[in-house]
Amino acid sequence: MESFTFRHTTQKPLAGTKAQAITGVVASGNLEVLLERVLPADQCTIEIATPVVGYGDVWEAVAADFVARTQPGGLRIAINDGGARPDTVSLRLAQGARLMEGGR
Repeated sequence: MESFTFRHTTQKPLAGTKAQAITGVVASGNLEVLLERVLPADQCTIEIATPVVGYGDVWEAVAADFVARTQPGGLRIAINDGGARPDTVSLRLAQGARLMEGGR
């Protein structure tokens, strides 16, 4: 089992006022993403727990891309991985951000 924590400074807070959201399910090679609006508006932390060893650089790249695209300031994000591919991780992060913005 590996764990990573990536801290990013953002240019702005994520839109919306929703306090928390969850997307995905840890099963069948997927993952769950838990999002909480608990950090300062210019900060984002992404914590990852994964059983897949040796992919720290990939996780770091996916997290950095998500932060650059979404600017999720104010969010602490916890990812419980079940072996998801990077494109699935990106999708679940985007879905979670959309939920936090108040989307469906």
